[in-house]
Amino acid sequence: MLVLVVWLFAMLASVVALVWAYRFFREMMNQDEGTPEMREIAASVRQGADAYLKQQYTWVTIVFLVVAALLALASLQFKLLSAFTPIAFLTGGFFSGLAGWFGMKTATQASSRTAAGAQRSLNEGLQVAFRSGAVMGLTVVGLGLLYICLWFAILFWLVPMFTGQTEPPNLASISVTMLSFGMGASAQALFARVGGGIFTKAADVGADLVGKVEQSMKEDSPRNPATIADNVGDNVGDVAGMGADLYESYCGSILAAAALGVAAFSSPSVIPDGMQAYQAQLQAMMLPLAIAATGILLSIIGIYAVRTGEELSQKALLNALAKGINLAALLVIVAAFVVTSLLMPKVPGTMLFGVLPGLAISIIVGLGAGWLIGKWTEYATSDEFKPTQDLAQQAETGPATIIINGIADGMNSTWVPVLVVCGAMLMAFGFANGGNFNDQSFFPLGLYGVGIAAVGMLSTLGITLATDAYGPIADNAGGNAEMAGLEETVRNRTDALDSLGNTTAATGKGFAIGSAALTALALLAAYVEGVRDGFVRWGADVAASVSDDGHYKINETIIVRRDADTSQVFLVLESPTLAEEGINRWREIPHRERLDAALTWPSEESRFGLLETSGASVVAIDRATLRDFLTFYDATLMNPRVLVGVFLGAMSTFLFCAMTMKSVGRAAQGMVLEVRRQFTETPGILDGSVKPDYARPVSISTKAAQREMILPSLLGLLLPILVGLLLGVGGVVGLLAGCLTSGFCLAVFMSNSGGSWDNAKKYIESGQYGGKGSDSHKAAVVGDTVGDPFKDTSGPSLNILIKLMSMVSVVVSGLIVRYSLVAMGVF
Repeated sequence: MLVLVVWLFAMLASVVALVWAYRFFREMMNQDEGTPEMREIAASVRQGADAYLKQQYTWVTIVFLVVAALLALASLQFKLLSAFTPIAFLTGGFFSGLAGWFGMKTATQASSRTAAGAQRSLNEGLQVAFRSGAVMGLTVVGLGLLYICLWFAILFWLVPMFTGQTEPPNLASISVTMLSFGMGASAQALFARVGGGIFTKAADVGADLVGKVEQSMKEDSPRNPATIADNVGDNVGDVAGMGADLYESYCGSILAAAALGVAAFSSPSVIPDGMQAYQAQLQAMMLPLAIAATGILLSIIGIYAVRTGEELSQKALLNALAKGINLAALLVIVAAFVVTSLLMPKVPGTMLFGVLPGLAISIIVGLGAGWLIGKWTEYATSDEFKPTQDLAQQAETGPATIIINGIADGMNSTWVPVLVVCGAMLMAFGFANGGNFNDQSFFPLGLYGVGIAAVGMLSTLGITLATDAYGPIADNAGGNAEMAGLEETVRNRTDALDSLGNTTAATGKGFAIGSAALTALALLAAYVEGVRDGFVRWGADVAASVSDDGHYKINETIIVRRDADTSQVFLVLESPTLAEEGINRWREIPHRERLDAALTWPSEESRFGLLETSGASVVAIDRATLRDFLTFYDATLMNPRVLVGVFLGAMSTFLFCAMTMKSVGRAAQGMVLEVRRQFTETPGILDGSVKPDYARPVSISTKAAQREMILPSLLGLLLPILVGLLLGVGGVVGLLAGCLTSGFCLAVFMSNSGGSWDNAKKYIESGQYGGKGSDSHKAAVVGDTVGDPFKDTSGPSLNILIKLMSMVSVVVSGLIVRYSLVAMGVF
């Protein structure tokens, strides 16, 4: 009954989010769209964005169908996956793309209305832009939670109903199957982020280098042929791309935490007295859904708290947004205690004051970590603070010094997010398991706490994503005002909103990267559950292929027991006391041979048994702990397979960034040449007597983005499979650890460097160090141009790469368990 109540509550919250998103959308559409010229400009941006997304979704659909066919082969022919995985992969990608598409459609409608609102007051412009951003935030969380709830209902209720299953559904199998659903969302997010990032930065670099630096044009000048393409790029990269990105983060954190919740209560020693293990696992599985549902409702309350006066300073505008975010966060803190008290099993030794589950503090730790990373990013990138102001001063001595110092500032900005995430991991782990860091029975509870911390960090995504999606809307509004020739006061207001948008975008990227780190750690732990599921499927396949009951040697380290219609897998663990004679006897037994000697256990409570043939220890797969698996695969840095995996993971992040930045460079080169060609062949563009060809730059960016996005995206899809087949499970663990650690630091560095360069340019444009058109301004534009692919292509795409590799690893774990060179005894 409790499960049904939580499920209905989560479904209701997801529907409420979508209803409120539609309500905000209708409010925005009812606003004044401005003059005919403003409407025409907005229509051009909409057409360009629509054309790009249609082209992108065509290519992505082809890739998805190919991958789904391979997943179907793996599940139906080789029995490596759940039969639902190919369908869920497609639906996960579809929902992720849908979230981005809804956000983009809203943003392109909102730009001219924001500019028109800014004609009347700064607050009205902020309200239109922020409420339009809230459409994206609420759509992402609404679709994400709805998707998870629907799949849970299918696997938990409908499948047993239609298959005539009488036993309760296997929660471990359901949680791992649902976890694999995130792969589709992650893949779509990476394509959206990389493709959109290449599009927007190719247009931005072309518009800035030729328009601002060479021709001394204003920002978004109607005489610049790349202006429309630049505005289109803001929508397909920063709105559609970010929406797909955080959709998969949101779903991934909930699914990973659910899987870890089931694993946490697999040990009888942590089950509270009077509670069945199945009930404890079910409540732990539903808790992430309840937290997410509560966060949605409280985010809506926070959205209504955002409002401002007429002060144009970024500090005042940041305070206006902070009102809503802080209110939602405080309400979630209160709700965390209520939700965990109702759902979290009362594990002895983990209760605060004997009443409240320590897991409630894990939620708050995650929420606080996200807030701290956001505040630090604000400090590191906003022109209200010293780092960016000092960086702007460097522009007085030319482009070289501002680039050098911008890179240094970005590198320097990594230490706080790293310490915050490290502290959050340890605190979430410790509070969840009562500080029992060395007790194997409580270890999975600690990992569950880390997963729940990631859910807590993303619980207010409905409003935090609104502040991020607001940025490109304000940027487009400024472009619309400039191209339509609105009065200077309007442009000043949109500039203030745009400058705020740069900071909120940087804050949003920091938030996304922080959540990616916690989610990726949870996924790394959940990968072991995928490995466990791979063994279970392997055992069932072996049992179906033999006719007699008994124990069968599969290879030197795996035994399968067939007992009528059931099967059980045992891991053979190395023991330092093994005699050479026993080892030799074991090796002489052929694979797939039925064993004469039995497995014995000292008692029913014992986790480890004895293989009589060799004297080795064995452990049943359903009772094996995380540490048992790590011991079985020797997942230590002294194992060369693991260390090679770590190096490959670290290398992959740099290789990925190199690919995406070179893609931007090649696409931008074509854009620069096109803008120069138009100025040379049609001189009337420069004096405003001839209208530029806006469509040609949009077409150049679209084709370049489609062509360039494939290879970097395939890196994330294929590398975990190749490493797994060559180096086995230990190599994959190393790969994921290396990718997580290097990718997190690199992503923070690139995003903060790019944000600092952008706001240093804005600071100079506000009248500092010579103002617009000065040599300092031109140097700052060059720095901003370098930072464009840092902050809008490579940096934000890295957190998706980290999670995509984790998701792919979980999905193909069954393949690696059975068919890697290590599993087959070749390597």
